[in-house]
Amino acid sequence: MTAYKDRSKEELLQEKSQLEAQYKEFQGKGLKLDMSRGKPSAAQLDLSMGMMDVLDSFTDLKCEAGIDCRNYGVMDGIPEAKRLLGELIEVPADNIIIYGNSSLNVMFDVVSHAFTHGIMGMTPWHKLDKVKFLCPVPGYDRHFSITEYFGVEMINVPMTPQGPDMDLVEKLVSEDEAIKGIWCVPKYSNPQGYTYSDETVRRFAALKPAAKDFRIFWDNAYNVHHLYDEPQDVILELLSECEKAGNPDMVYKFSSTSKISFPGSGVAAISASKANLDDLRTHLTIQTIGHDKLNQLRHVRYFKDIHGIETQMKKHAEILRPKFEAVLEILDRELGDLEIGTWTKPHGGYFISFESLDGCAKAIVAKAKEAGVVMTGAGATYPYKKDPHDSNIRIAPSFPPIDELVQATELFVLCVKLVSVDKLLENM
Repeated sequence: MTAYKDRSKEELLQEKSQLEAQYKEFQGKGLKLDMSRGKPSAAQLDLSMGMMDVLDSFTDLKCEAGIDCRNYGVMDGIPEAKRLLGELIEVPADNIIIYGNSSLNVMFDVVSHAFTHGIMGMTPWHKLDKVKFLCPVPGYDRHFSITEYFGVEMINVPMTPQGPDMDLVEKLVSEDEAIKGIWCVPKYSNPQGYTYSDETVRRFAALKPAAKDFRIFWDNAYNVHHLYDEPQDVILELLSECEKAGNPDMVYKFSSTSKISFPGSGVAAISASKANLDDLRTHLTIQTIGHDKLNQLRHVRYFKDIHGIETQMKKHAEILRPKFEAVLEILDRELGDLEIGTWTKPHGGYFISFESLDGCAKAIVAKAKEAGVVMTGAGATYPYKKDPHDSNIRIAPSFPPIDELVQATELFVLCVKLVSVDKLLENM
């Protein structure tokens, strides 16, 4: 196929006429498909149904420490749950606090604590004239929503296949004391699926921030979410790298079983230095008498150890892999030679990132919606939902059945073509 930019005006007008006819056919199908969020499918949720049978009214509900999990107590989480989550994110159990069912809730709590009481005895952020966060872009919309909610000024940092632009990160954090944190999804990043290189992780660990209360918010959401047995991305463990670099307190590491077991009923955790965890406990003891120990016990007795989790994730991959491959096959076949978009081909995670021609993303998403396919809102992957190039679209293949996913992707590429033709004609 000839690239659109190399075609004459007459050829593009002819192409537009054909595409519009195809689009009307899609509109006539009455589609109601949703590709807006990276939710696990029903088939993935079914993988964990055996967990519902682990505990019953005849089960011994004491954890290995002898504590009755039906009752109050155990602020940090039961020992076996700390050990399991430690294996998941490659840190000692002593460096973990187990929370409730959502790592996003833990992140919100940590930011809220920093605003109301400060970090490790330092000035509460609400007393400062300005608080800023670095935001690798495109990135995770829910991270950005937290800092926007608290009135934090968010600064875009471009992502590369190796991770955030570390030259810019190092420069900004070393020069501006108002920069208090950076959001990171270091493995199979949302939405591009990039994994930070060893050099990037070491540069993070060696940062010299102007602010003593600067923290790396390291959201290890997709640590075991591989699509393939080979290749699988690997990443250095940041907490130990920070210790080696003499910065043991600089990182909060978040994780959960949300897309391993049940998204609404998983187990979440934070890993950090002893000093950071002691600081967090000061408000945790006021906030709660203990999180859901029965759910912790259920997860431990079902998975048993990291090998149980890895076995579960291979089953997830068997469901997800064909969906990713179907989307990528259609993108390659329909758009590969047209030079009107680029996309990532991740080894894991939940998303494919698509870059359209500048100024086209909102129109593509709107056109897809008109024909019955809801995509993630254009701009959602940037702070304040403002994509400076109006080009990034997050594709979420996980939730729809594969036949619906194929239909949705075929409509998506048709919308990309239509909007791109209009853009090129507009510039002629």
